[in-house]
This record gives sequence, C-alpha cells and structure tokens, in this order.
Amino acid sequence: MAESILDAYKHQHNTEAVIDASKKLKIGIIGTGWIADAHIKSYLKMPDVEIIAGADLIPGKADAFFEKHGIKNVRTYLSHTEMLENEPELDAVSVCTYNMTHAVCTIDSLNKGVNVLLEKPMCVTLDEAVEICRAEKKSGKVLSIGFQPRFDENMKMIKRLVESGTLGDIYYIQTGGGRRRGIPTPFGTTFIEKETGGIGAIGDIGCYSLDMVLNAIGYPKPLTVSGYKCDFFGKNPEYMPCPEYAEKFGVDDFAAGFVRLEGGIVLDFRIAWAMHVDTPGDTVIFGKKAALRIPSTDCWNGTVGGNMVLYHDVCGTQTETKLPILETKGNLFDMKVRSFLDAIKNGTPAPIPSSQIIYNQAIIDGICRSAELGHEIEIDIPEI
Repeated sequence: MAESILDAYKHQHNTEAVIDASKKLKIGIIGTGWIADAHIKSYLKMPDVEIIAGADLIPGKADAFFEKHGIKNVRTYLSHTEMLENEPELDAVSVCTYNMTHAVCTIDSLNKGVNVLLEKPMCVTLDEAVEICRAEKKSGKVLSIGFQPRFDENMKMIKRLVESGTLGDIYYIQTGGGRRRGIPTPFGTTFIEKETGGIGAIGDIGCYSLDMVLNAIGYPKPLTVSGYKCDFFGKNPEYMPCPEYAEKFGVDDFAAGFVRLEGGIVLDFRIAWAMHVDTPGDTVIFGKKAALRIPSTDCWNGTVGGNMVLYHDVCGTQTETKLPILETKGNLFDMKVRSFLDAIKNGTPAPIPSSQIIYNQAIIDGICRSAELGHEIEIDIPEI
C-alpha cells in the first residue's frame, strides 16, 4: 500500500511542447509596478509574443519600465482605457495594477475583445468578481487568473491524491499560513492602503492558501462563513519599515474564517502578514479513510514547506507515510503565462478559470463582510 502510494506520487508530467512562433500574439501590460516585472520576464521568454503597449497612471513610469527590460518601440499610455482605444491589434493584456482596479481594467479589456491574464487576487469584492465573469461570458475571450502555484508538481499531487480516493470523502480542512514579519512595503504603500489594496493578507497570500485546498477538492461552492480580521501589526509603527506607513495602513494583516462548503465539508482558514509565531498551522486535509498534512512555508512561495505526510491504516496498523518532495522543472510564472497563451492560440478553456476563482473571491469577501458585521453570514453568488 505505502509503496503504491509513493510510486503514484512520483509520477510527473514534464513534457515540453513545440511553440509555433510564426504568428506572434500582441501583448499589452496594464500597470508597470512590482508584479509586472515577473510578467514581462516571462513574456520575453516566449518566441510567439510581441509586447506592443503598456499603461501606467504615473507619468514616465511605463517608459522607464520598458527601458529597464530592454524593450524598444513600445507605445505607452497614462490609462488603460487610452491604451485599449488606441491599440486595436492587441490580442491580450496582463492586468498588473493594484487590487482596487483589477475589476475595471479587466472588464474594460474584455469588453474590447482582448484576452486577459489577471493577477491575483481576482479583485476585492464578490460583486466585482460577478461583473468580471459576466464581461468574460459576453466577450467569449480567455480570462485566466494568476495562481502559478497550481503548476508546482507538489500542488498537482495534492489534487491527484485527493482525486484518487486515497483519503476517502473529505469532511474537514485546516489551511492558511503566513509570515512572522512580512507586511509588503518594498516599493511604497499601495499594498497596505485601503484606497489601492482594498484587502490585505487575505487577498495577497490568503487566496493562494484557499486555492491550494479548494482546487484539490474540486472547488465546491461556499455556503456560509464566520470571519475575523485585524490590523494590530500594520497600525503599529514598531513593526513597519517606515513608521509613517502605520498611519496609512488600512487593510487586514491577519484574517481567519470558518467556512461551510457544499458536500458537508468544513474549511478552517487563517492567514497572516505578521504575527508572533512562525505559522498559524500546517494545512491538514481530513478524509474518512486517511488524512494528509502539508507543512506550511515561511512565506507563501508556491510549493510545500517540507515532506507531506499521509496518515492511514495498513492492515489495521496506524501508519504514517512520508511523501517525497517533487521537483518542478521550469519556472512557475513562465508556466502560468505559457498556459494562458496556449489557451488563446488553441481555443481551449482558461487554465485557471474564473468559474472556480469566483468561489475563492466569495470566501474572501464573505470573511471580510462577516468580520465587519460580527456574525456568520450566508454566501450568495448570483447567476452569471
């Protein structure tokens, strides 16, 4: 039994596809801040991509961005709407703006018939997510959400292990993680201000933790949530790199939720940008036949924090099987971008579809609303 599980866990798929570069996809970048660097580095590795335009609200920022990456003859604009109006040949855009403008940039791009690679979190509220999905449906274009950890071999194996039936029916999941000190302020305060970030740790890294387990169990619909959030570290100058940042802090640095999902599954979730412990707990998936422990990481880095452990019974003996850490060949971000481009070129579904991530966003939105109201709420997701 244990050997068969290990053999299955070692099974990997790392085949390289041949890329047809005879027709190049014309790409635009909306928002040229921190995360845009990762997008453009991946695009520059793709032989079937031509970056033709970019937009940023700050004068000169987009020009400096493209110059830094050695890209010439790129037309730049001070708004995404101006770029969309003046670049009719655009095939796709990466939306790399701050959270509060994810929705408007994505919806406007889809309405113009442009495919979108949208950075995580999907947006800030459930209402925004619904409008994004409706624009996507109307446009018929590809919209993929930026969850590159899905391409990690260990993440794939978590899903494969659940789907194999080894754990039996899932009934309870504990997940989350975070950083002992890790409020993101390397380039200013856009992550932490309410007007730009909208949500904090719960959207920045909490969405990853949610996706890891929800994707593994098939993304069941969330039904109710009781949520909590706080900002004790962010508003304390003692824990900020620049004391004045504490005055601008307007989002959560810790959030937790108790979520009931379809199928009788309970999700116990917590996430932190800052805390006084190294982790709020490993991820544990409880099944009726076995359970899986997934060690947390110091900082959400797209994979697992150590050897996963399967707790199961073998011939009546309680057994623990340590699962090997799998190597992922290639860069996760490159895989995310490549899968998006392939979906456009091949007419295939989005690799990380909004139909799943809207449930992720519904949980985030539900935790925030429940925390503000001080009681459990029902999650109502309108028809798209």
